[in-house]
Amino acid sequence: MSSKFIPVILAGGKGERFWPLSRLQYPKQFLCLDRTGKSLLQNTALRLLSLAGGWENIIVITSELLAEGVKQQLPELPVNNILVEPEGKDTAPAVTWASIYVNNQYGEEAVIGFFPADHYIGNQTEFEKIIQTGVNFAQENEAIVTLGIKPDYPSTGYGYIEQGETSQENNSPIYRVTRFTEKPDRDTAEEFIATGKYSWNSGMFIFKTQVVLKELNKYAPQILQPLKEKGKQAYGSLEKISIDYALMEKTSLAYIIPADFDWDDLGDWNALERLLSEEDSNVVIGNHINLDTHNSIIYNNQDDEVIMTIGLEDVVVVRQGNATLVVNKHKTQDIKKALKLLQQKQNSQNFL
Repeated sequence: MSSKFIPVILAGGKGERFWPLSRLQYPKQFLCLDRTGKSLLQNTALRLLSLAGGWENIIVITSELLAEGVKQQLPELPVNNILVEPEGKDTAPAVTWASIYVNNQYGEEAVIGFFPADHYIGNQTEFEKIIQTGVNFAQENEAIVTLGIKPDYPSTGYGYIEQGETSQENNSPIYRVTRFTEKPDRDTAEEFIATGKYSWNSGMFIFKTQVVLKELNKYAPQILQPLKEKGKQAYGSLEKISIDYALMEKTSLAYIIPADFDWDDLGDWNALERLLSEEDSNVVIGNHINLDTHNSIIYNNQDDEVIMTIGLEDVVVVRQGNATLVVNKHKTQDIKKALKLLQQKQNSQNFL
């Protein structure tokens, strides 16, 4: 690559829908969910290492609660490359602060990429090819490039991006973004897929620092200016807002590259069925005795304990430390609601 490419890993999330394995101080991105022996954060960093040209060019932005864990998980990462947010305000402040930092450290011609720490990507070669295409396009054009995932089923859990007119970069099609759409109902999702013009919103972005800072100044000055003036001390006054709402849905410089590598955002326990193919109808990790249980996910990381299930179907059972989760597979989105109930109990911090 002709330009300096600086990947920024977004690693401040809580991963609540993977409770009880995911806890406040040991969230989803610190977990190994795919039997590689490496956590999601570690796999994300290793995936970007060659593209970045070394650990010194990778940045992680995370929370105060998780900063020490990031250091332990990524010992090769320079400590100064860990940006620690004083509080979580969603992705717009995180992207803005990291963009200011990269601009100051590497200059306005540097190209930044933002990557969530909790994604699964299966084809490294195709991933690197797509990222290089995006970096080259962002270097040569006033563009904010986002990676879209070609949908293979009508998901109602992802946002969608509509493709407009096309350009080319290294024989790869790049489209202007026509619009972003939040999570649709199933009928709408099926209509989107039928047109062939929609991709899932992956939450991965690539752009030059000077381009994104100019656009943020235009569309989100209430976030940019306090961070430029006060740095992280400005966080208390910032609104909680995603980069999609703050910038991507407003800018006229948005482009999309449809990506066709294996991808999953690992949003909740059901992702294990997509991630871990099994001959049995169940996905099982750890000690489990099964009698007439089907289409279920059993996760037990207690070596000296066993989970026994009898006559169950479409359930998730997770045993971890001092907590056990039993939930219908179709209700995993409600784990966050249940955790709010748990927070209301005395001494709940022991379980969060």
